[in-house]
Amino acid sequence: MQPAVPPVPARRLRAAPAAPSFDAPGPPPARHHGNMTQSSSAQAHDQPHGDRDERSERDARSDLNGRNGRSDRFGEGYGNPQPSVGSIAAHRPFAVASPAASPGLEPDLDADLGPYAHGGYDHDAYGHGPAYAPGHDDADDDPYGDGPLPQGRFLDRERSWLAFNERVLELAEDPATPLLERANFLAIFASNLDEFFMVRVAGLKRRIATGVATRSASGLQPREVLELIWTRSRELMARHAACYQQDVAPELAEKGIHLIRWHELTDKEQGRLFTLFRQQIFPVLTPLAVDPAHPFPYISGLSLNLAVVVRNPVSGHDHFARVKVPPILSRFLEASPQRYVPLEDVIAAHLEELFPGMEVLAHHMFRVTRNEDLEVEEDDAENLLQALEKELMRRRFGPPVRLEVEETIDPYVLDLLVRELKISDAEVYPLPGPLDLTALFRIAALDRPELKYPKFVAGTHRDLAEVESASAPDIFAALRERDVLLHHPYDSFSTSVQAFLEQAATDPDVLAIKQTLYRTSGEDSPIVDALIDAAESGKQVLVLVEIKARFDEQANIKWARKLEEAGCHVVYGLVGLKTHCKLSLVVRQEGDTLRRYSHVGTGNYHPKTARLYEDLGLLTADPQVGADLSDLFNRLSGYSRRETYRRLLVAPRSLRDGLVARIAKEVAHHRAGRPASIRVKVNSMVDETVIDALYHAARAGVPVDVWVRGICALRPGVPGLSENIRVRSVLGRFLEHSRVFAFGNGGEPEVWLGSADMMHRNLDRRIETLVRVTDPAHRASLSRLLEAGMSDSTASWHLGPDGGWTRHATDADGQPLRNVQEMLIDARRRRRGSPTS
Repeated sequence: MQPAVPPVPARRLRAAPAAPSFDAPGPPPARHHGNMTQSSSAQAHDQPHGDRDERSERDARSDLNGRNGRSDRFGEGYGNPQPSVGSIAAHRPFAVASPAASPGLEPDLDADLGPYAHGGYDHDAYGHGPAYAPGHDDADDDPYGDGPLPQGRFLDRERSWLAFNERVLELAEDPATPLLERANFLAIFASNLDEFFMVRVAGLKRRIATGVATRSASGLQPREVLELIWTRSRELMARHAACYQQDVAPELAEKGIHLIRWHELTDKEQGRLFTLFRQQIFPVLTPLAVDPAHPFPYISGLSLNLAVVVRNPVSGHDHFARVKVPPILSRFLEASPQRYVPLEDVIAAHLEELFPGMEVLAHHMFRVTRNEDLEVEEDDAENLLQALEKELMRRRFGPPVRLEVEETIDPYVLDLLVRELKISDAEVYPLPGPLDLTALFRIAALDRPELKYPKFVAGTHRDLAEVESASAPDIFAALRERDVLLHHPYDSFSTSVQAFLEQAATDPDVLAIKQTLYRTSGEDSPIVDALIDAAESGKQVLVLVEIKARFDEQANIKWARKLEEAGCHVVYGLVGLKTHCKLSLVVRQEGDTLRRYSHVGTGNYHPKTARLYEDLGLLTADPQVGADLSDLFNRLSGYSRRETYRRLLVAPRSLRDGLVARIAKEVAHHRAGRPASIRVKVNSMVDETVIDALYHAARAGVPVDVWVRGICALRPGVPGLSENIRVRSVLGRFLEHSRVFAFGNGGEPEVWLGSADMMHRNLDRRIETLVRVTDPAHRASLSRLLEAGMSDSTASWHLGPDGGWTRHATDADGQPLRNVQEMLIDARRRRRGSPTS
């Protein structure tokens, strides 16, 4: 049979020699590739892996939690200042066709069974999932017959994440990126790093302190990983600050957008801001003194603060006070048109108003990052929602994991902060002001279209637009004709997925809607509104709200209560598992039978992020998918223990095994001389079982392509192990978020899409789904997408065997390589009104 998917571009495959053995590498050498520059993540200053200073756990805790025994002018200790980071989802009678009566609905057992049984791993160094035993070599379990795999074959995941954020930073540093987009990427970098410290670094510190941390799959000890993070993040924060100070801010000024400091304001501007201070800022400020009657105040995570030193002119004593910069106020104040000054500068210039009669000696900005990960013991929680709310209250009081200060801070003040916050020297990051460049999100939102990416407005997918009705496209009529493969943001979310649910809510023939919600938009979610409308009109609505979605917990609790008040059946999934799958099921009466309409996607039901995130979704009336979703929703809301499905792979039971089985099948196809290939597009590739299966496939000669946005622990290009594996990363105006798995399958291509990344949390501790794409045209479309992302003529970053990422942005003649996102935008514009290709 001729393959429906274009074959993988031929490339030279080499027979694998004997398995090599190599240690986790040290810093890879810098290199150049024509006009392509080597990412400096390849030059990470890792700490040596040998001759470590062996210290007791007590000493390690001391290093992590603070210093002791120095004295300063506030009656406490001080030490040397830290070196600068850088200068800078109704009962009605109806007939239902029994799935068992239809041969087409027989379970596809192959979708759930595989040769690998995942197990034998303990928790990783962070307590977040199974850890791979570095010495594990498959010697006693070798279904591929190619011998053991070498040690040192996994890259460190934390270092890989930092390399991802460095790629974000490189977009900000790139003069070819539109100026306000550069500011946006600077803000994204800062926001990403905040979350990394709040979750990953905080988790690592907690495991070290409790003595349960173990060696990571990369072979590094927990302390080595922590020191690597401190060193690498310091270097990246220095570059980040330099990019703002030396490049972006000056260039914005050239375009008439001035980000200035107080001393650069005119007298008239300062006068205007003084009036603003007296009327709108001063009333919300609360100076907090520190003395025997006033203990050191609690510093909330990510808050911006002024450390103020004042002197009593009568006694001559110096005193310390803290003033929090109100987060409810705009961070950048417009002194005059297109001239912006940081809010903290305005507060600092008027400290005398806060401390009348005192002499203000000095003020310094600082910012604390705290552990904000949640730990809810679901097995012991009688009411999960209440337990989570209580844990959310505790989140505010997590221990500090990072202290950012202005590089000019007085050493006495710094030591007071370090001691009171119980933080170590290594966790102090001196930086040039202004701190917290997430504030640049506001600047990037300025109405200056000439300084942004060209505007793109997504159109209605042609297969939906061509079915006309008196008011809006009839989604159900369209789906009775064919499945619809959506690609957001190139295809409009509002006229596809949102319209699907809105039409279901108002259609009198719709009996039930079942929906998962992981994240949705803030105060005005049209998805939630549609579900509420459906419930209020008498339809049965089941909504599975994941209230443990990190940093959206409070919003999701609010939505859960609002949905319950409207009459929706709200459930929170299975104990111990997050529900991360993106599913929607509509049950509709059509004559004497019911028809089920389904949506399975890779992205959240979030209209706003659907304009910024690249995602895929399948709208279908296929009875197999409908039956699968019915079974899965019953499992999520009741006591069903069904584990096999027809067109779905479902984590944590069958998804990993199903993929590994298909990878092994590609090896069999290749050895039999049939077409074989593996192509994967994910956000992260970390799971050791999947990576090892890919290594075995590559060793056998199967070409493996991995398109990853973020973390990748797979080491490509290693002779005898992975020289048939290529890893690419694409970053740009849209966040690459879809997950696709394509297999050559002996000339009968098999393609899956869904919500799962190749990480322990997704495969072991979440409900995730992949759906098999059966339409040949859709498989071909997804194959073309994967081919475009992996092409050498596409701008991307290439991962090397040493863990370094090399940016390929221009060809040998210095001309820009094609941008896959811009190609897709252009293709959508050309295809509007033309037949689906």
